[in-house]
Amino acid sequence: MFIQVIYSASEKLEQIAIMNYFGLLLLFHVASSVKHSLRYFLTATYGAEDFPEFVGAATVDEVQMGYCDSNIKTAKPKQDWMRKLIERNPEHLEWYSQKCLRCQHVFRANIDNLKRRLNLTEGPYILQRMDGCEWDDETGDFTGFNQYGFNGEDFLALDLKTLTWIAPNPQAVLTKLIWDAEKARLEHNKNYYSYECPDWLKNYIRHGKSFLQRTESPSVSLLQKTPSSVVSCHATGFFPDRAEMFWRKDGEQIHKDVEKGEILLNNDGTFQMSVELNVSSVPPESWKRYDCVFQLSGVGDDIKITLDKSAIRTNWAYSPEFPAAPVAGIVGGFLLILLLLGIAVVVLRMKKSTDEEKQYSDFQLADGED
Repeated sequence: MFIQVIYSASEKLEQIAIMNYFGLLLLFHVASSVKHSLRYFLTATYGAEDFPEFVGAATVDEVQMGYCDSNIKTAKPKQDWMRKLIERNPEHLEWYSQKCLRCQHVFRANIDNLKRRLNLTEGPYILQRMDGCEWDDETGDFTGFNQYGFNGEDFLALDLKTLTWIAPNPQAVLTKLIWDAEKARLEHNKNYYSYECPDWLKNYIRHGKSFLQRTESPSVSLLQKTPSSVVSCHATGFFPDRAEMFWRKDGEQIHKDVEKGEILLNNDGTFQMSVELNVSSVPPESWKRYDCVFQLSGVGDDIKITLDKSAIRTNWAYSPEFPAAPVAGIVGGFLLILLLLGIAVVVLRMKKSTDEEKQYSDFQLADGED
C-alpha cells in the first residue's frame, strides 16, 4: 500500500494536506457494514519546502473530523457535528490543540534521533504514524492499531497481543529493542487501545450519528478516453463508502476483461469508484447485453446502466459513430486530480496490521522520549 504526502503552494496548503489524508485513510477501507473506526494520521517532515513541519488529521468512519498543523498552531474541527460538540465542550478543542503542539516537538526530536542513529545526512525526511481503533457494533469487538513509517518504508508496529514491537525494517531493530524494554509504557498503550480509544469512538459515533449514518446515492456514468479504450463505469457522490460495483453480461456478473478500482474520497466527503470493461473483443451488436451495476449498503435499489455508445461520456473528437456528451465538469475534475498528483513528492508504504502506544499522550518514537 502507498501513502502520498502532498506538498502544495502556501494558500492551498491545508486543503491539499487534507486531501492527502483522505487518500491515506482510504487505504484502510473497511468493507463491513457494522464496523466503526477512529484513526489519527500524523506526519512530521524535515527539509521539505512549502509544507508544515507537522500535520495531524483525525477521522471517524473514514470521514475527517479534525485537522491541525504547525503553521496554524491549533486544532480545527471539520464537521458541523464536531463543531457543536466543541461548542458544548471547548476544553476538548484546547486539549487537541495542546496535543498537536506537543506532537510537533516530539516528532521533530524523533527525526533528529533517527538521523543520528541511522547515520543519515541531509533530508528531506518524513516520519508518519497511523493509529486508532475499530469497533464492530454487532459483535462488540475492538481492535487497536498503531504503526510508523519512516522515509517511505514500514518502520515499527505494535502487537497488542504480545505487547512487543514488530520491526519490518532492519533499521528499526534498535528502536524495537529499546521500546520492548519499556514495560510500563506498553501496559499504558494496552489500556488506551482496550478502553480509552473505544470510549472516544463510541462518543463520536453518538454525536455524529445523523451525519455518519446517512446515505447518498451517486451519479453513474460511462466514460471512455478513445474509441479503442476500455469503458469505465464511474460512480461519484455516494455515501457511505460501503459500496459494490461490477459489470454483468446477460444479467450474470462477469470478471473476465474487468478491472475494479479502489473507493476514493471526494472533496465534499462523499466517495467515488469505477470499474472498467475491456470492450475490444465485444462486437457492437452485443454491447447492450452488458450493463454496469452499483450497489450501496443500506439502499435497496441498485443503479444499473446499459453499455451503449450513445451514453458514453468522452473527450475525443465528435463523430457520428461516437457522439461526445458534455463532460466539462468531469474533465475538470480529472485535471484537478492530475495536478494534485503532479505535486506529490513523497510516497510512504504502510500495511495495516498491528498497533501501538497511546496517541493522546505518548507521541514518541525514539528512546522513550515523552
